[in-house]
Amino acid sequence: MKAVPGLAEGRLGAERRVARGSVGRMSNGFETLAIHAGQEPDPSTGAVVPPIYATSTYKQDGVGGLRAGYEYSRSANPTRTALEECLAAIEGGVRGLAFASGLAAEDTLLRTVCRPGDHVLIPGDAYGGTFRLFAKVLKGWGLAYDPVQLADLAAVRAAVRPETKVIWVETPTNPLLGIADIAGLATLARESGALLVVDNTFASPYLQQPLALGADVVVHSTTKYVGGHSDVVGGALVAADAGLGEELAYHQNAMGSIAGPFDAWLTLRGIKTLGVRMDRHCDNAERVVELLSAHPRVTRVLYPGLPGHPGHEIAAKQMKRFGGMVSFQVAGGEEEAVAICDRTRLFTLGESLGGVESLIEHPGRMTHASAAGSPLEVPGDLVRLSVGIESIDDLLADLTRAL
Repeated sequence: MKAVPGLAEGRLGAERRVARGSVGRMSNGFETLAIHAGQEPDPSTGAVVPPIYATSTYKQDGVGGLRAGYEYSRSANPTRTALEECLAAIEGGVRGLAFASGLAAEDTLLRTVCRPGDHVLIPGDAYGGTFRLFAKVLKGWGLAYDPVQLADLAAVRAAVRPETKVIWVETPTNPLLGIADIAGLATLARESGALLVVDNTFASPYLQQPLALGADVVVHSTTKYVGGHSDVVGGALVAADAGLGEELAYHQNAMGSIAGPFDAWLTLRGIKTLGVRMDRHCDNAERVVELLSAHPRVTRVLYPGLPGHPGHEIAAKQMKRFGGMVSFQVAGGEEEAVAICDRTRLFTLGESLGGVESLIEHPGRMTHASAAGSPLEVPGDLVRLSVGIESIDDLLADLTRAL
């Protein structure tokens, strides 16, 4: 391993250890990187799993003499370093950073690359927490934003202003599963001098590689598919440019919303099985879509794998498969949608997504309640499913009973 320039407590330019394992240089296989990148066996014990370094500080070999670049665990911690290195490897980026939550990652990114008076374009159906961050927090800081239908490149181009610093993309979107052309938006962003930021939470790095398509930064709520077991909250940024990655690392340290060592360890454990889990999520979601598409009480199914989905062709080009998230609308309106959520037994009524267990929710009253009354308000008859990896016959039977 070699040290690269980074952040130490309170100053820029001191060494910070970032693990550079040999696997990352030797293999491009996703599953291999997920299991090995940043996770070389411990040199002193041979342990194949990185330890949980539950320490806040580190012994220094004299004043300013840091061991492997570590001095204080807000600035760097070996367990977090392993996770950050692995995240960078599986997203094809040069710098990965792990945070306490997805929203902490978003806030750090925006306060790094934007200033009061700047402008951001966001999806017309952005995640409710992201919308709340823009509308209720950063708006008061002086950051302007406009929602736009990102699938319409002409509309995006028309919405760009001289002060637009970021085009913020979710694809697929939450909860309407809209698809945006990452490569097309990357070209538009370069022409306008804006950064292209892609929230890759729904697709995961296994199904979609935004940096390879021209994005500048990838955002994750690692709580979801990356962690995969509903037992940890976290977030991540992965940058394509080393200079931007360094600037983000500076603000990560200065703002302090970092992933703790146990959270980093749990997330890293989840990454190891991301590929096999995503294949099962996709298999099950496709069967659920077949059931819903044929059901008389379902008025519309939202899933990018359907040929009739408006973003199907783009999704087929930029995604390996179409994911484990499914939304649908039902006859009977909002009250019936809520009732269906209450009637399932195997699909657990709950927020979040991407875990091994199947979840069901009513976005309008749950995850997207903060968007009520805004242009981003979601339909009341909408139900969102996070399709887990249980036996598919059991999932189909549960949905059939609920409908």
